[in-house]
Amino acid sequence: MNKTALAILAALCVSIALADDFKTIDGKEYKSVTVSRVEPDGLVLSSKSGISKVYFAELPKDVQERFNYDPEKAAAYSAEQNSAQEQFRKQQEEALRQKAEATAKNNQQAGAQITAADAASKQRQNAQALKARYAELQQEEDDLLHRIGKIENLPENLHQQSGTVYGRPKYYTYPNPARADLPYLHSHLDDVRREKGGVRQQLEQAQR
Repeated sequence: MNKTALAILAALCVSIALADDFKTIDGKEYKSVTVSRVEPDGLVLSSKSGISKVYFAELPKDVQERFNYDPEKAAAYSAEQNSAQEQFRKQQEEALRQKAEATAKNNQQAGAQITAADAASKQRQNAQALKARYAELQQEEDDLLHRIGKIENLPENLHQQSGTVYGRPKYYTYPNPARADLPYLHSHLDDVRREKGGVRQQLEQAQR
């Protein structure tokens, strides 16, 4: 039996190594091809044009018998191959999904970093603008206080000679016109101080 098995194996190896012709049941021909591998469900053929596989179910019965075709083993092998291919397909899909999620996450993080940087830049610009406005209001307040102080040091009333009575000069009194701007200046000072207080609160919030 060992000699018989060795003889069959030797014949099989010779048949695989040599170029051969195959014709399928539906008439398709494979000319001068080499059987590079025998699988339970078919033959892997190699030729000048490339590598192809023809299944035993497509080949005549004599070829099936020649290569010891077993339908049950072929079915089991095909099922195993299909299962492996399906598992590989799922693995590829999962890898693509994870890659897409990672890309989306990276893009989201990059966008968040840009947004945070923009927000920080805008906050700095806003703080600088508030500081500049606060300095302007402070200067305006100082100018108003200086003007108000100068006017308030002036006399409230002025006297002017209108003639003489019994040889003595006669005077009449009238309000000092230079003090007429005081109500407006005080009102404007209140507005400046009110705005300065609001700017100070905004600046404190921007600097937190």
